[in-house]
Amino acid sequence: MSDVKDITIIGAGPTGLFAAFYAGMRGASHRLIDNLDQVGGQLTALYPEKYIFDVAGFPKVLAKDLVKGMAEQGLQWKAPVHLGQKVIGLRLGKDPENGKALFTVITDAGEYTGRTLLIAGGIGAFTPRKLPLKDADQWLGKGLFDRVLNPKEFTGKRVLIVGGGDSAFDWAVNLQGIAKSIVMIHRRDGFRAHQATVDQVNGLCAAGKMELRTFWEVKAITGGKHIEGVTIHNNKTKEEETLGMDCVIPQLGFISSLGAIAEWGLDIDKGDIKVSQMMETNIPGIFAAGDITAYPGKLKLIATGVAEACIAVNHAVHFIHPEAKIAPGHSSNMALFGQKED
Repeated sequence: MSDVKDITIIGAGPTGLFAAFYAGMRGASHRLIDNLDQVGGQLTALYPEKYIFDVAGFPKVLAKDLVKGMAEQGLQWKAPVHLGQKVIGLRLGKDPENGKALFTVITDAGEYTGRTLLIAGGIGAFTPRKLPLKDADQWLGKGLFDRVLNPKEFTGKRVLIVGGGDSAFDWAVNLQGIAKSIVMIHRRDGFRAHQATVDQVNGLCAAGKMELRTFWEVKAITGGKHIEGVTIHNNKTKEEETLGMDCVIPQLGFISSLGAIAEWGLDIDKGDIKVSQMMETNIPGIFAAGDITAYPGKLKLIATGVAEACIAVNHAVHFIHPEAKIAPGHSSNMALFGQKED
C-alpha cells in the first residue's frame, strides 16, 4: 500500500502533464502512464516542428517547445512516469484501511494502484498508418521514418513524402533548405490539408524547389543497408518509375484506439468518454479530461484540455478527501511556490 498514489494519470500529453502539475499543486500524490516512449502525446509524435497559435500566452509556439515547457512544469514534483507501457486492464479493489475504492491499472510492464483514476489519453493509443508494402517494416531505421522527430536527420538527403494531409504538407515546407530534394506523392488529387499550406507547396513546386505528383503510390522500396530507390506507380495511367531516394516519410494518418479502456464499463460514445461538468465518468472515482472526453459543447483544443485537467484534479482530490475544498485558490498566493498566503 506504500506505493498507492492519490491519482493515476493515463496519458502524458498536454492534458496529462498539466493534470500532473495541478495534482502536485493540490498536494496529491500521482503518477503518469503513457503508451508512447516520451511525453507530449500527439505534439511530440506527430508534429513537433509545427507552430501552434491558440495557446494562451504564446503568440506562436513550436509544439516541441510547448511540450518542453509543460513537461518542466508538470514533472517538477518528481512523480513517477511510466513510458512505453500499454494499458491492458483495470482491477477494482478496496483500501483495507478505510474501505474506499482502489483502482489498479495493469500495463504490459507492471501494475499501478491509485485512489482515483484520471484518463487523459487524448485520442487513445495511436500508431502511424504503415505503407501498404509487405516489407515496409524492414526499412525502419534504414531511411523509412514513420514519424519525424529531428529534421536534421534529413540534411542533404533525397526525400520522398507520401500523403496528402496536414502533416505531409507541413513537412514538405519544413524540410525546405534541409533536404537535398523533396518529392511528394499522393494517391489522388484531393488533399486534406489547410489551403494556405497547399498554396505554399504549390508555390515551392512552381519555383522548382520540390515536386508534387498526384495519383502516384509507392510500389516498392529497394536498397541494401539503406534505402537507395523507390518504385512508384500511377494508379490512373499504370505507369511506373523508379526514383533515387535516401528517405521515405509516409504521412498517412494514424490508427487510434481506446484499447482495454473500452472494456471498463465506461459510458462511451463514438470513441469518446462521456463526462459530467466535473469531469466525472459514470464510474465513481474515475475522471477524464482532454480530447478523449465528450459532453455538450465540447471543443477538442489544448486550451480546453488543460482547463478540464484542473477541474478533474480538483474533484478527484475532493473525492479522496471530502473535507478538502474543491477550489484551490490562486497559485500566486500559495506558500508552495514561495509566496505569502492570504
